[in-house]
Amino acid sequence: MGYDVTQVQKSLGGFDYPGDPEQLAEHAKSKGADDQLVETLRGLDKEQFDGPNAVMKKLSEAGVLGGGS
Repeated sequence: MGYDVTQVQKSLGGFDYPGDPEQLAEHAKSKGADDQLVETLRGLDKEQFDGPNAVMKKLSEAGVLGGGS
């Protein structure tokens, strides 16, 4: 399943970077993201993300990021 850019951005809005995949997943969950997106974020390579662009790039590379609306 692909995720809409806007959907991901809303789920990560207000996140205090840098953060690791587990922190991103927990934040997205608290913002109401569906379980599949939460698990996708949790499954990203274990590294620190310095901002939303880095997260979007990683999701795009994984083939799970679609277009924005």
